[in-house]
Amino acid sequence: MTNRKKVILNALLFFAVLGLTVYGVLHGEDLGDLKEAIGQADLVWLFPAVACVFVFIWGEAIIIWHMMCTYGIRLKKRICFLFSSVGFFFSCVTPSASGGQPMQIYFMKKEKVPIPVATVILMIVTITYKLVLVVIGLGIVLFARDFLQTYLGEILFVFYLGLSLNVFCVAFMMVLVFHPSLAKQIMLKGLRLLERLHLVKKREERMKKLEDSMDMYNTTAAYMRGHIWLMIRVFLITFVQRIALFAVTCFVYRAFGLSGTPWMVTLTLQAVISVSVDMLPLPGGMGISESLFLVIFKPVFGALLLPGMVLSRGLGYYSELLISAVFTLAAVVVFQRRSIRRPQ
Repeated sequence: MTNRKKVILNALLFFAVLGLTVYGVLHGEDLGDLKEAIGQADLVWLFPAVACVFVFIWGEAIIIWHMMCTYGIRLKKRICFLFSSVGFFFSCVTPSASGGQPMQIYFMKKEKVPIPVATVILMIVTITYKLVLVVIGLGIVLFARDFLQTYLGEILFVFYLGLSLNVFCVAFMMVLVFHPSLAKQIMLKGLRLLERLHLVKKREERMKKLEDSMDMYNTTAAYMRGHIWLMIRVFLITFVQRIALFAVTCFVYRAFGLSGTPWMVTLTLQAVISVSVDMLPLPGGMGISESLFLVIFKPVFGALLLPGMVLSRGLGYYSELLISAVFTLAAVVVFQRRSIRRPQ
């Protein structure tokens, strides 16, 4: 499949899921009442919610900047912010966030960042991003099991499914990084099995490509072992990133003048949704995120449940999509001009 066909297919999927989500959420609702309720939200509390989205995007930019410095690559933080924006935009609009990193590597290459370096950095970003979510999810299971029963009830299995998928993903990536020889044997044997079953055609270049990709995990493992304190810093920054995005719902709750639910409860419920939908093959978890919100947050928002969901999801995901889209366009312009000015 050509890149153009992939772009078209992803765009069609995104707008199809978006259309179904909007229809499913708003069908049969009084849009006039919804608009009026949203209009009553206090902007004083919504501005910090938008600021949380910027913190979320800037967090990855700072991580990229720190790791670039360890390679002796000195880039301005605003350039790293553009890399981060590109990643979040394409992650938002592609299934399972599959388009973010390839596009980030493409733009990093324009800044003369070697592809192996970009790959290692983004691999660590991905591992840490998933690891933080797993730590939060396991923390909720260990210390807030009664809380889960109270707020999730019959849909508790969705949370456990999402957590299990994330745990498997992180465990698999850890094996790839810290036991590359074992992972290499497993992957090569798996590929040969698929070839014997005639599920894929036997191609030497595919085997070579797989071996090369596995060698990259050796490099990643060596980098992580050689920069332990940086890895701890990356983990903490990623944790702040996640919490900042979860906090959007807390500010929306206060924007409606609601009280009575501790901020920690609201924060944890939003974390539950993120854990549940993170591994699902839907752009930005659209559809399922809105559905879970309407179930989980019903005792929190009460009569303002739908307006609360529209604002929370609108600021937490769609504003992220809009902000990252704007800066992705800026990245296209900036890197195009820099390539023209740069001496050949």
